[in-house]
Order: sequence, then C-alpha cells, then structure tokens
Amino acid sequence: MNIGCVIAACTLFAAASSGSKTGLSVKPPCRSGFSQNFYTVIVPRVALHGQNILKVKFEDCQHSREVGFVSSDPNFSVRPDGVVYVEQAFANLSEPVQFMVTARELFDPHIWETTVKLAPAGHPHPLPLTKVSIEEMLSRVLDSQPKVIKFTRKHQRSSYGNGLRRQKRDWVIPPINVPENSRGPFPHMLVRIRSDQDKDVGIRYSITGAGADQPPSGIYNIDPISGNMFVTQPLDREERASFHLRAHAVDMNGNQVENPIDLYIYVIDMNDNRPEFKNQVYNGSVAEGSKPGSSVMQVTASDSDDATTANGMVRYRILSQTPHSPIPNMFTINSETGDIVTVAAGLDREKVSQYTIIVQATDMEGNLNFGLSNTATALISITDINDNPPELTVRTFSGEVPENKVNVVVANLTVVDRDQPHSPNWNAVYRIVSGDPSGHFTIRTNPVTNEGMLTVIKPVDFEMNRAFMLTVVVSNQAHLASGIQSSLQSTAGVTISVQDVNEPPVFPVNPKPIRFEEGVSAGTTLTVFSAQDPDHFVHQIVRYSKLSDPANWLRINRTNGQITTMALLDRESMYVKNNIYEATFLAFDNGSPQASGTGTLQIYLIDVNDNPPVLIPQEAQVCQRARPNSKINITASDADSDPNVGPFGFDLPAYPPSLRRNWTITRLSGDHAQLRLRIPYLEAGVYEIPITVSDSGNPQLSNRSMIRVKVCPCDDNGDCSATGAVAAAGLGTGAIIAILICIIVLLSMVLLFVVWMKRREKEKQAKPLLIDPEDDVRDNILKYDEEGGGEEDQDYDLSQLQQPESLDHIISKPVGVRRVDERPVIPESQYPVRPSLPHPGDIGDFIHDGLRAADNDPTAPPYDSLLVFDYEGNGSTAGSVSSLNSTNSGDQDYDYLNDWGPRFKKLADLYGGGDDD
Repeated sequence: MNIGCVIAACTLFAAASSGSKTGLSVKPPCRSGFSQNFYTVIVPRVALHGQNILKVKFEDCQHSREVGFVSSDPNFSVRPDGVVYVEQAFANLSEPVQFMVTARELFDPHIWETTVKLAPAGHPHPLPLTKVSIEEMLSRVLDSQPKVIKFTRKHQRSSYGNGLRRQKRDWVIPPINVPENSRGPFPHMLVRIRSDQDKDVGIRYSITGAGADQPPSGIYNIDPISGNMFVTQPLDREERASFHLRAHAVDMNGNQVENPIDLYIYVIDMNDNRPEFKNQVYNGSVAEGSKPGSSVMQVTASDSDDATTANGMVRYRILSQTPHSPIPNMFTINSETGDIVTVAAGLDREKVSQYTIIVQATDMEGNLNFGLSNTATALISITDINDNPPELTVRTFSGEVPENKVNVVVANLTVVDRDQPHSPNWNAVYRIVSGDPSGHFTIRTNPVTNEGMLTVIKPVDFEMNRAFMLTVVVSNQAHLASGIQSSLQSTAGVTISVQDVNEPPVFPVNPKPIRFEEGVSAGTTLTVFSAQDPDHFVHQIVRYSKLSDPANWLRINRTNGQITTMALLDRESMYVKNNIYEATFLAFDNGSPQASGTGTLQIYLIDVNDNPPVLIPQEAQVCQRARPNSKINITASDADSDPNVGPFGFDLPAYPPSLRRNWTITRLSGDHAQLRLRIPYLEAGVYEIPITVSDSGNPQLSNRSMIRVKVCPCDDNGDCSATGAVAAAGLGTGAIIAILICIIVLLSMVLLFVVWMKRREKEKQAKPLLIDPEDDVRDNILKYDEEGGGEEDQDYDLSQLQQPESLDHIISKPVGVRRVDERPVIPESQYPVRPSLPHPGDIGDFIHDGLRAADNDPTAPPYDSLLVFDYEGNGSTAGSVSSLNSTNSGDQDYDYLNDWGPRFKKLADLYGGGDDD
C-alpha cells in the first residue's frame, strides 16, 4: 500500500486565465500525455524501502499496450501501470526531492514528461514550484542520470508455478535526458558505459550515430578507457529533440566484446520560445444584432516549444476591446482554440461599425507568471442587416407640372435610412399606391442621393384634371430583417397641381382627305379646313395661313379656313403622288405666348381624259429590202389613268397615197403595234412616217405622231452596214471622200513634225563644245602667280611634272643637265646589312653607316628636290625653256655646295665652276 498521501495534484504551469471564460462547452480533442504536469506528495522521512509512493496517470490515445515509464532519479522507479516506488537502496528522505517521470510508447520516438516532488513529512514549508525551482530541477537532471549503464545479458528464470520457463528480455536501457540551453560547463558527463568483462580484458569504448560520428557530429563523445560519455555543447530541442546512439565495447585487438547497446538521448524542452501569431492583424465580421455565442473569427498562434508540455501549450485571452460600447466585454475567446464569439447582445452597426480587439497568447498553459506572451490585433467589422426601414422626411410633398409636358420631375421625395449606404438594405424603392389610375406618373430612385424623383411619363390636361393627390410608399430592395416592422413614416402623400398653358389649336381631322376631279377651274371652293382651340376656359381667336403648297394651287381664308383653288389641278403634275396632292396649313391663336398647330389637307384627284397618247420610239431603222425581220415595234403610252388609256388604236393617214402604198401597220396588243414595209424594196434614206394613235377614253382623244425611219442596205445578218448607215444618214459619196482626205492630210502633218524634231536633236548633238580658253585645263604651262595653301590644296594635275609615260626621252638625252625629280638610270647602291644578333653597342654604328650610304646614293629619293622644267609634256605647243641659261654674277661664292653631299652636286657643277651645257 502507498505510505504517502497526495496533498495536491496541480498542473505544473497551468493557471487558467480569469478573463478567458467562454461559457461554451467544448470537448477538447484527445491528446496523449500525462493527466497532470506536476505531482506533490508528502512521504515519511524514514523506512521507505521499496514502498509505493503514488500513481501517475497517462492518457494513451493510440491505445498502445507498450508504454514504458522511466524516472530521472535512480532512487525511484516506475512500474508499467504508472506506480512510482522507492528503490531498496534508498532509506531516508530528509529534504524535498524533485524528479521527472518520462513516458514513451513503443516504436514512437516521442516522449512525455511530468514532474514529481516528494516532501518529507513535517517539513515546515513544502514550497510550491517556482521559477527558481524549475531551473534547479533542470540542473539536477544531469546529476540524476544513471551513473553507470552496463551491457546487458540474457538469462533464464522460472515463471509461475507450472514449471514453464521463458527467456527474459533485455533490460530496457533508460533514456538519457539532457536539458536544452544548458550553461555548462562543457564537456559535461552524462553517464558511464561499462562492461562486466573490463576486469578480465582491456576494453575500449566508442559511440556511433548522429551526434557522435555522424552529422551533427561532435555533440557527444566518450572516453575510450573509462567509458565516460560527455555532452560537449548546449542543445536546442527546436533543432533536434532526440538522439539515437549506439555504444560499442571492443578489446585491445578490436574484437567485439559486447553486443552494441542503444542509447536514447532526449533533449528536455525549456520554455525559450514565445507564441507567434500567424498574422499580426486578423479581420473578422459578425452581423449586427447577432445572438450571444455567435462565431466571429479565429486567431491562431504557434509555439516552437514542445506541444506536449506546458512550454508549448498556448492559451488565449482578450486584453482589451475598443470601443467599450455597449459593454466592455462584447466578445470572448476560447482559451484553447482561439475562437472569438459574442457574449452579449446589442451589436448595432449604426452605433459601432468596427471593434478592435487585442488578443494575447501565452504559453505554459496561460500562466502569466512563468509563460511567455505575444499579442495580435483582431479587427471585427459589424456587417449591416436591414434593421432600419426607410422613412420619408415629411408626411406630405407637393409639386407643380405644366400640362402636356412629359419627362418632367414634379417633386423630389427625400428619405432617411440608417443602414449601409448604397447597399440593398439602403437603396429605396418607391411605389404609387393610389391617386394615379391613368398612370401619368412614376417614381425613379436617384442612385446617389436615394431620393425619389416623381416624374411625368404621360401628358396631363389642365382641362381634364387640375390636381392629383397621390399616396406613395417607400421600401428597400432587401426585405426587412426578422422582427423589424415598417415605419409609419414610410408612407406619404404627394399633391400635384397642373399648370394651364396656352395650347395650340388642333385640327379635328388631321390629315383631312377630300376628292376632286382634276382640271377644276381657279376659284373653286374645295373645303373648310378649320381648327379648334383646346383652351376652353380662355376665349381666343384662331387664324390660318398656308405653310406648304408645292404647286401653289391653293389659298386659305385667314379667318374661317376655307380652301379655294388658284390654278387648275393637274393629276399628271410632278407634285402629285399616287393621285394625292398634299398641302399643309397653319392655325395659330392670339394667346401669350402664341401657339400654333399644323394640319395637312390631302386632295385625291380623279382622272379625266385630258392627255392624248404618244408613241415610242421616235426613231427606228429598217432594211431597204423587205425581210422577215424588217419590222419596227412601236408602243403607245398615255399620262392618264385607267379607263382613259388603252387599248389604243393605230392607223396610217390616207395622205399622201405613197404612205399606205409603201408601209403597213398592224396592232399586236392593246398598247403595241408593228410597222413594216409593204413593198419589197425601198430606196435608202430617212423617212418620216405619221401614225395616228387614239385612246379608249370618253371622249376619245387621238394624236398624230411622227416616227423617223432610216432605210438602209443590210448585210446577210439583216444589220445595216456602216456605209449604208452613213448614206441613210444623208451623207453623199463626195462628202465621205472629203472627210477621208482631211484625215490623211492631218496624219501627214503630224509625221513631218516628228521627223523635223528628230533631225534637230541630231544637229544639236553634232555641234562641238564651245569652251572658254581660260577654262581649258589641257594646256601644259601652268600659271604660278596665285598663292594658295600649297600644292596639296590646289586642284592641279601634277602628273605633268612627274615621271613621264616612258623613259625613252631620258635615255636618249646627252650627258649634261638632267632632271633630279626622276630616278637616275644607274645601279642601286649597296646598304649595310644588320647582323641577326646585333650587339647593343653596334646599333649606333649601323645607323651612321646607313645614313652615310643614303647620302651618297644618287638613286635614293626624293627626286624632286630641284625641279628642272625641261620637260613640258607630250605634244606640248610651248617652246622649251632650256635655252634660258643661268647667269652667274660672280659676286657669290658657291663652292660650299660641294660640301653638302651628292644631292647638291649638280648645283655645285652649275654655280661652282663646273662645266656648262
């Protein structure tokens, strides 16, 4: 039985926030772990010796049967059912002891921890866990590790009394717990690894795995002789939460002495990370008038610390609400999920449209003394519902409208609606419920101001209705929210007064049709076309005038509107369309302002037989010899209408007698006849054939029409030949010949003109060019009395002064004065050759030798140092200037020219006493 009693089973870092009450019953999801994070137990001071202390409860959501518990203090152990007991070697407890119990499921690297504090009975102050005690507890974890880990053995033992034997599994090596962010000193010893055979043979120990000889390597090492295992640096659980190493034992020859053992090192989490919100500002909304408990939004914060411990368990609470209307706590937040809900009624968008909530997230399960916190802002917008019916500003509106006007705004109906502007909850819809049975008015909504524009869509008549009394109802596009009633101010009356205006006179029948025979004489009265003034309550005089009379046939009496004719009415006139002649008249009153109206008179003209028929065509041609197809088809037409038209009668007059002897006419139908030759041959020429045609009117009208017929010789196809056509046209043979001669003469003149132009062009090309002698650049003697920028700037042909085309004239010259601007015809001088590997001191000698050879080389350029103008070019007409001998005055001594080298040898010969040419 347990010899201690549990005094308090409180959560290590759990302190529920007093401001986080949600009032909602939310069942949290299943989460594996200890039911409590901290246990405090009072135990006797002496005589413990293997007694049970307490039982820790572990919630296994995976329902795994293989959950192992390990104590961080070797003096205490935990059975598989969670019972914590005292090891046999531990007898007395004089000071409070605190250690950690770790749980781990099979095949799951995740671990869970809880803290157990044992206080000896009679201890004056069993202090609660403080921040200092946490640090002390974590610092003791390293000291509370198993001092020695031995390599395991397998052995047999009896099980139960039935004699059956089973093989016991290896002892489970307890995990090694190392707190993160430890301050050292480093390296810090964790455990000692030893083998039972270290007394017999020399053993060398080593560890392998990630963290030892694999990346991240160097975190753990082991003394190969003593087996002491060390951690060399601070650990960070957020980077790596656990390590799996293997310990090896070999002899001095490297032979394996023990089977490798697995070492599990778990990094104990420290609360070194604040909760971090996913967003700094959250936006949510809730409808106004929502009931308490309505969901608004959710904020979420995450903590990088271990979520299975209090370090990573985040709790939420609301720090502030702005504004505090209608109460300071309109919202609450679920401390675990971060869901924000309403807790009170009274949300009204028209009073407060947005709330600003400051939300705090704290780890350590919300413990404000030990937990780390962070804040975020939640902006809650109150969405609009149609909870405010529109209300007209006054109970009665009034307006005026002139009669006979449409699309006129009579009155603007103003309305007030406190809902969200320009939304269906705010947009007004107006209806006329009474007072307008004929539909003269409608109400359109102004989309900007929401006012109702009462508009006339059907003209009103002052003489019929002088005023209207309308009843108007206004509502919204959206239905009112549940429980909201329409306001009495949503209905109003509208009084509309109709203004009398001077209306124009109106013709009762417009247009007015009448019927008359055409040809009525001038001055005939046709009808009275009068108008009426619709202004019954005002006596006004109506006058008339003619507005449109295309043929100017009519006049109207200014006083009574009587219509009389001024000329004969002709149905066949171009102004008559479909037997109807239209005229427009104006009726105006003497009101102020004056008003006028128009009326149209339509006169239907009845046809009389006043137009004789005519024949078409007026001209035709026929072959001079009678052929089956030598006939002329003629047609009769009449401007009158039925029955004063066809069938028509066709006849040839009896005089002259040759007419009926040569021609005959046959009626084909009521409108058509055929004229053809009666005799087999008729001389070519132009004949005028009179034909009498008569209509069927009463009285009958006849007309004698002339048809011009050209009789001509025809070809085999029955067509008039060109010569025959000309002859038939009245041109004789002499006239035709004269025309041809004129054409030939004209063509001849054109040909002669073309030939003369070609010859003149050739003469111009054959004439030599006349060039001014001063412009001729072909002379050989150039003028040198012009000073310029030098020879390079002159556009002269210097080739005349350079090497001639051949050397014959040079070779054939006698010995004497020669041109020095041409290469002498002698062998070239030999210049010194530079050695392939010259000495630096020989460079100067080489240059001087080359200069001396060039000075003594008569073939070396330049050749134009002294120009001798003894060559004037090929074919020059100018005389030679070589006869101009140089004169020696004798006053100048030119012997020094011999000292200037071979280039001045010629000058020295000329001026220094040499031989003369």
